[in-house]
Amino acid sequence: MEAFDEEIQSTIPFQLQFDKPIAAQIKIAEWNPEKDLLALVTEDSKILLHRFNWQRLWTISPGRCITALCWRPDGKVIAVGLEDGTILLHDVENGKLLRSIKSHDSAVVCLNWEEDGQRMGDEKGGILTYEDRTLRFFPSAPRVPRMPGVVQGEIGITDDSEDSVQGLSNSSHQHFNILCSGDRGGSICFSIFGIFPIGKINIHESSFRAPLLDERTTYQLSNASIYKVALSKDLNHLIVMSFGDLVEDGFEQKEIEVSKRDSLVGLHCLLLDTSVFRKRKKELHLVAQQASNIEDLFEIVRASLSIMLKQWNDAMQSFHEKFDSLSPLIADHGLDSSPQEEFLSLLGGARTSPPIHQFLVNSLGEPGLKRISKAVDNAGKELHLIVREHLQPAVEIIGFRIGELRGLSRWRARYQGIGLDEKLINNATEEAGMLLVQVERFLRVLAIVVYQFQNFFCWLSKCIKLLMPESSDPPPSYNSELVITFLKFLFDQDPVKHLLDVSEDLVVEIDLDTTQRIEELVQFGGFSDSSFLSRTLSKEFEQMEYRFKEALQVPFTAISKKIYCKDIMPLFPIQFSSRSTTSYLPASVSYYEDILDGSSCQASDRRLLDFICFRMPENSFSDLNNYLVVARALHKIQVALREVMHAQRLYCCVFLLALSVWIFLYIRIVILFCC
Repeated sequence: MEAFDEEIQSTIPFQLQFDKPIAAQIKIAEWNPEKDLLALVTEDSKILLHRFNWQRLWTISPGRCITALCWRPDGKVIAVGLEDGTILLHDVENGKLLRSIKSHDSAVVCLNWEEDGQRMGDEKGGILTYEDRTLRFFPSAPRVPRMPGVVQGEIGITDDSEDSVQGLSNSSHQHFNILCSGDRGGSICFSIFGIFPIGKINIHESSFRAPLLDERTTYQLSNASIYKVALSKDLNHLIVMSFGDLVEDGFEQKEIEVSKRDSLVGLHCLLLDTSVFRKRKKELHLVAQQASNIEDLFEIVRASLSIMLKQWNDAMQSFHEKFDSLSPLIADHGLDSSPQEEFLSLLGGARTSPPIHQFLVNSLGEPGLKRISKAVDNAGKELHLIVREHLQPAVEIIGFRIGELRGLSRWRARYQGIGLDEKLINNATEEAGMLLVQVERFLRVLAIVVYQFQNFFCWLSKCIKLLMPESSDPPPSYNSELVITFLKFLFDQDPVKHLLDVSEDLVVEIDLDTTQRIEELVQFGGFSDSSFLSRTLSKEFEQMEYRFKEALQVPFTAISKKIYCKDIMPLFPIQFSSRSTTSYLPASVSYYEDILDGSSCQASDRRLLDFICFRMPENSFSDLNNYLVVARALHKIQVALREVMHAQRLYCCVFLLALSVWIFLYIRIVILFCC
């Protein structure tokens, strides 16, 4: 009896490991490619990460509908596609958000992250490794500033992890990998390392021939949505499974007869040529490495400016809350003067007016003055710390990395093929240098303004002590000339905020001597911009970021033009009347490496085999029910399929007649499992 039980157990193809309840229905599940981790997406748009023993590691909720999920090939990052077209990258260790990318205009329905298994080599076969020269001249890249008392959500930062921005910086040390994403509108986006966009196509805009139908006619897809995308492991081609209408190129949908239109609706398989990723892998790898690191540094600069503006605004709000009450006091006493004039009269010793006396003794007081002085002084120190520890190092490294891109762009023999334009990179390099000059100018302005405030506060402290003789503390020292300068120029103005603000109509005023020195520097350095000092620090950063995006848009466009559709194969038709009821079509695409010669394991004897698997819908054919179809090698089975299509006169009916032994066993196992 025991031997019989052992024989029964040995024949069971599947064994149930766990039977655990989940609070909500599971709609997506993906295994980690490297670890015993399972990511689940529930109907209420939550992501659950479990180990194989069902230990839950973390749960996150993006707050939006999740439509797709995939892992990075090394299993350390998970990509999440959302209904609004956003792609989120999360750290597998703690679920923290690493990056949010908006590449699509409609819902992301499929994701595929593929890594090149071959390391880059030179012509002699040696291994080429990229050396990051930044570490020779600079310390490690700064982190996103985290200042006490600042809520990160208020400045646009969604993650409180110190290493969130740097989580993807090591992508350049990994193998060359590309994230492919398809949306409901028919667009497919390609991103190197998942963060550097390098190409985008729309299947509606492509024209192609379908040898199975007519070798002389070109076709287009209309009203098509993407279901699956799969990039081959050698990066040479991409298989796209799309559901829509196949129409002749140049014909409008309304001119097609209903009977013909019914036969054109169904699931189609497209073969896209992506060999540009293989041919230009070395160039794309180097450009993407620099560009992705610059993008990380942009986040540091953007967060630094936001925190600096908030910290200084808080200090100035404390200052104005107290000192703005002086104007009503002056009006209540029937005086026709300004606070600056009253303070100047007090400084000159001419008189101490009642409103000034009441303001200093009652409204402000020595404790209130100390609080305001401390707030302004702390804000100045925090801004200086952010500039020195975060902003300035980030800008310096950005300038160096853009300079490296400039060097690559001058190597026209290799990098002009991917569209790296030298003139546009030069513009971005110039803007990076201008931003660095602006940062140095901001530090000088900040130091002067904070010193002027403290000198003004020291004078007010002495005045308060004189008006309150019971105070035994010695009066602080001050400079009367600096008090006059402060009252004339800084009491109502705020040059620090002006340099940080992003207002469109704000123009920073500069003196004539500085203007002349800058013009001489521009002429001597060969730059084209002499008015950058009239812009704010934030505007200067936006200008540099725009120039960088403009320069990198050319490779994006150049690579997109080199991705085209090689072939299309109709898989099965759907009745036009029932198209709206077909919401989901189970389908998948997989690759594996096969050895042509069993006795040899050389790389030249290997090939990639692709398998397309899909379930035939019950409304496709009256005589076919619950069929699972497996097609092997899309580009090699069309000869056999053409004979089937002509014999049965069925458009879009793909059914593999000759299956190998293991395919037959696979279908048998599936049927047993379903039963």
